[in-house]
Amino acid sequence: MHSTRSPGRDRPGPKTRDSPAASAQTGEVTAVTRDADVLLSDGSAVHLRPIRPEDAPAIVEFHSRMSDRTRYLRYFSPYPRIPERDLERFVNVDHREREAFVIVSGSRIMAVGRYERLGPDSPEAEVAFVVEDAYQGRGIGSVLLEHLADAARENGILRFVAEVLPQNAGMLRVFSDFGYQIQRKYADGVVHLSFPIAPTEKSREVQESREQRTEARSIARLLHPRAVAVYGASRSGQGIGAAILGHLRDGGYTGTIVPVHPRADRVAGLPAHRSAARPGVAVDLALIAVPPDGVSSAVADAAAAGAGGLVVVSAGFAEAGADGAVAQRALVDAAFAAGMRVVGPNCLGIANTDPSVRLNATLAPALPAAGRVGFFSQSGALGVALLAEADRRGLGLSSFVSAGNRADVSGNDLLQYWQDDPGTDVVMLYLETFGNPRKFARLARRMSRVKPVVAVASATRPPGLAGDLPGPDTRAVTALFARSGVIRVDTVAELFDVGVLLANQPLPAGRRVAVVGNSSALSGLAVAACRANGLTVAQGYPRDISPQAGAHDFADALADAAVDERVDALVVVFAPPLPGQLPDEDADFAAALGSVALAGEKPTVATFLLGQLPAKVPSYPSVEEAVRALGRVATYADWLRRPPGVLPVLSGVDPDAAEVDGPPSALLAAYGIRVEPSSSASSVDEAVAAAGALGYPVALKAARGSLRHRIDLGAVRLGLADEDDVRAAYRELSTAFGPDVLVQSMVPPGVACTIDVVEDPAFGPVVGFGLGGVASELLGDLAWRAAPLTDRSAAALVDEPRAAPLLHGYRGSEPVDRDALIDLLLRVGRLADEHPRVRALSLNPVLARPDGYAVLHASVEYGDPGIRPDTGPRRLDTV
Repeated sequence: MHSTRSPGRDRPGPKTRDSPAASAQTGEVTAVTRDADVLLSDGSAVHLRPIRPEDAPAIVEFHSRMSDRTRYLRYFSPYPRIPERDLERFVNVDHREREAFVIVSGSRIMAVGRYERLGPDSPEAEVAFVVEDAYQGRGIGSVLLEHLADAARENGILRFVAEVLPQNAGMLRVFSDFGYQIQRKYADGVVHLSFPIAPTEKSREVQESREQRTEARSIARLLHPRAVAVYGASRSGQGIGAAILGHLRDGGYTGTIVPVHPRADRVAGLPAHRSAARPGVAVDLALIAVPPDGVSSAVADAAAAGAGGLVVVSAGFAEAGADGAVAQRALVDAAFAAGMRVVGPNCLGIANTDPSVRLNATLAPALPAAGRVGFFSQSGALGVALLAEADRRGLGLSSFVSAGNRADVSGNDLLQYWQDDPGTDVVMLYLETFGNPRKFARLARRMSRVKPVVAVASATRPPGLAGDLPGPDTRAVTALFARSGVIRVDTVAELFDVGVLLANQPLPAGRRVAVVGNSSALSGLAVAACRANGLTVAQGYPRDISPQAGAHDFADALADAAVDERVDALVVVFAPPLPGQLPDEDADFAAALGSVALAGEKPTVATFLLGQLPAKVPSYPSVEEAVRALGRVATYADWLRRPPGVLPVLSGVDPDAAEVDGPPSALLAAYGIRVEPSSSASSVDEAVAAAGALGYPVALKAARGSLRHRIDLGAVRLGLADEDDVRAAYRELSTAFGPDVLVQSMVPPGVACTIDVVEDPAFGPVVGFGLGGVASELLGDLAWRAAPLTDRSAAALVDEPRAAPLLHGYRGSEPVDRDALIDLLLRVGRLADEHPRVRALSLNPVLARPDGYAVLHASVEYGDPGIRPDTGPRRLDTV
């Protein structure tokens, strides 16, 4: 039972200080930020929001539907009805000292959760919630606890306490399974619980595990429907609705098809019905292909039939302008109110090739063969072409989803589903935008440890995202994907190149490649392509067999390479021999290649210019394409072999003390990062005064951002020992660069480095590290990693820039303190992860020395924190 004892003043008793008027006003503001669409454990969608005064009648009705047992477990008394004074208190809260959330499906309240602070300024609050009997056991209690804890933390509450009857096993399990460190005490027949509500590694693991299960189940309901209702199929057989109905029928769908038509008795040879509920079958999925103004009626009918999801092929929504966007939001709201997920609108449809389902709910007349590749396409228009290309390449699919406008279901949902889907071994994604970049990065890192993910995705960053601060270029974004385990490709052709290889061949154990072929020209191209893609041609290769050699000789050469311990993968290049050169019985080169490629444990790619190879031998029209695909897969295999890093504990970090919107030094100080003090000056006397306050010797710098560190342009004067030096330096700088200068204490010399944080559209906050200087800036010599940084990723940042040898004792210089730089990067990465309003951060220069480092300058840009939806309690992401 999802019920606990009410907080003290929530039990029948006198009215307290919170006035309805004040509470209502606060609630109006809070409701905007704390509303959330959430999934229950069975995959159905519901809405969570703060309670409102106008909920009073619904609360009374909700209370009346509870069983006597549920009321007793909640209130520790029969409590058959709610007195008026208690009702007024229940629905009026101030959203600070007292908060209450309701879970609703349409207008029906299914559950209520609340906390109440235990006295003014107390760090503790009592928490309680109750779930209607019919909805217990569906994970509502854990959802309420997540959102209540998040709201409480925002209001300075550190601990929850609760009182639970011993027989209330369900509620005790909600608390014990959550990942908090719970203290229990039994007294007076009641279990007293107390626990801190700060997120822990364990509570985050629990939350993410529940998120994965609920989202996976919601997609499973779409892809394994028992019956499908189709809206929009005409009697004439013309139009999109008729096409999708025909594809569903002709594809051999094993469930029941329910055409819904306002007048016809039969459509496409199937009995038609006025409503999806008429046939009396359990409709799980509704396919909607009606004009936009008829979609809402179809949604309502599907909801009445108990459908679990919608595939809306109809266009005319957000892609059509502002009015369409409003209609799209209304569509999603109506679907969630009925517990349904939405694919689309403006999408191609969904498919499941499982022989027990055979669902072709798409606009494609035929699907590729059944296989073990899951395919997500955001584009509806491109979807048919993608399916046709998969079929041409012989790439078997397990399931396919085209998201269209991605109003609800996105690639993230499919990653959650495919992670544990036993029918899927490889995931392919065609992405145009990222609805929740941080979540994508998190899911991709986890998913890629289990199954390879290949993605076509934009490498660009929205303009103005980080002002004039640098950000990852195309190569860096590709590398960021790789470091999250995602194989990022640039084109659809490459997507299939890599997908075919992953679906049919094992992963390479290393990057050593044997090039075997009968053409020295093709072999030379292969060697050059290997070098360009970071692959090493193994010792003793390339191995060219004679153009006059037969298939047996060819097979022997391949077999030798396949068992060669110096070889991790094979690249086979083959040009057709001259006509009549070989007897027919020794000319079956395709069979020879297939016998080796399909029997070995090393991946094989081929450019085979003679006939058709066996289906599971990846063949490419050019050597470059073959080697490029192998290089991408080898990089993924390298990543998979490396153990994941950990987020180390950092001393001297106090996120609550960080002054967001304050000076950079105050923000950084909360993370144990000290910025060397400096003072601005606009006259020579101000410069002299600042130097005296800081203490000699000092440095004087032109204040303009682009010049502040340009020693090469004469914009910096170092080692000024007294007032005369400052006056002389100021005269020179102000004449050349203007009156504004910075005065800073001198620090010991070191290797100049730069650290940047920017928001990337695919990964959220990313941290860049490089060495200072014009040459490094010109060449873009920065390495990037997604925040927060693990110990391994921070160490890799220090070592990756091409100029990194300058840090490690280049040409006899003393190495800098590498561990200190790693620690600094870890602190910056944690800051970037924990403060979504920090849109950009730059530490430049950071002087790295054998005894540590000094941060000479820091700048910060703040912005809207709404860009990071993958924080806080679980919620559905909609656009």
